[in-house]
Amino acid sequence: MVLSDTDIMAAVSSGDLSIDPYDHTNVEPASVDLRLGSPFKRPPAHPGVSSDDNTIDWVEEHGTLRVDPGDFVLATTHESVSIPDTLVAKVEGRSSLGRVGLSIHQTAGYIDPGFTGQITLEITNSGPRQIVLEPGDRICQIRFNRLSSPATTPYGHDGSHYQHQTGPTESQLSFE
Repeated sequence: MVLSDTDIMAAVSSGDLSIDPYDHTNVEPASVDLRLGSPFKRPPAHPGVSSDDNTIDWVEEHGTLRVDPGDFVLATTHESVSIPDTLVAKVEGRSSLGRVGLSIHQTAGYIDPGFTGQITLEITNSGPRQIVLEPGDRICQIRFNRLSSPATTPYGHDGSHYQHQTGPTESQLSFE
């Protein structure tokens, strides 16, 4: 069952669900809009090479993120979320951005019960023109589904690579 705005606000109010910072005006009928955070990263061209030098802090340098056609950029949500073991979440791009060719995630839109942290976004521009984004823009929406019973092994157990992530987090897979 997808949580309605009433259920989302009640879960946040009770502390069962955490969205930080939380702004009730971002709550939609069955989701919450999340905003673009910073910095951004362009993954390295060669797997196994650190992209620390590819970190782009556009907030201080440029104030905007320019995504050219064909670009792939790792970004993050401004908000951190903490999902209880009774919910699962799904992140989707906003339709107004999709209509100009911007994808917000490739395959990683699923947020496990027990996850805590900022959400890494995998942004691709498949449209014909450059898209300009600014930190703070409503970039995606997160919806919540209630599980039939609490997860017995929520995210955060041994092997949970992305628990408590902050900023755009690269894949933990090795391609050597």
